[in-house]
Amino acid sequence: MYLYIGNDVVINTKDIVGIFDSDNTTVSKATRKFLNLSEKKGSIINAAADIPKSFVVCRDKGKDKNVTYLCQLSPATLQKRRDMSNQS
Repeated sequence: MYLYIGNDVVINTKDIVGIFDSDNTTVSKATRKFLNLSEKKGSIINAAADIPKSFVVCRDKGKDKNVTYLCQLSPATLQKRRDMSNQS
């Protein structure tokens, strides 16, 4: 199934590695390092029209890397949408 994460961006739920809260996780040095490294690699896609509340890490189809989507929706909202799409 697919998950709409905002700003006309839809991702396959099978590709999702994790959904993370930006406020809580960016306190960690490891998370900041991951996001900085992802940005340098060009693997961050901004799907937020405003300040991102969450980010979604996905496997890139057939490639040996991840893609990180910045999203303005809360992680709880994304998880609810994901759960509803998996029930269909």
